[in-house]
Amino acid sequence: MRKLKGTIVSDKMQKTVVVRVDQLKKHSKYGKYVRISRTLKAHDEKNEYKAGDTVLIQETRPLSKEKKWRVAELVKRASGEENGEEEGNESGITNQEAGKINRPTA
Repeated sequence: MRKLKGTIVSDKMQKTVVVRVDQLKKHSKYGKYVRISRTLKAHDEKNEYKAGDTVLIQETRPLSKEKKWRVAELVKRASGEENGEEEGNESGITNQEAGKINRPTA
């Protein structure tokens, strides 16, 4: 079975993620390496992977018209800010709360 490494672009569907797989191919005439990317739909049974995560996908039997891959394992988690998590500063106030407090009145 084939395995590919890619980055999750979308996780808005139920039990499905869209994974972008990048590949370098050498141009036949000019010899320059060109980045080729394609998007594949992969099965995510527990909806545990989010956009920005780097995952390993594995080929499987057709699960639907376009879904023939499943997520095998997580390689790297995306940074927390992309997943909607907020970081607090020294006083314990989140960035969103600080913006409401320091908003100028004009």
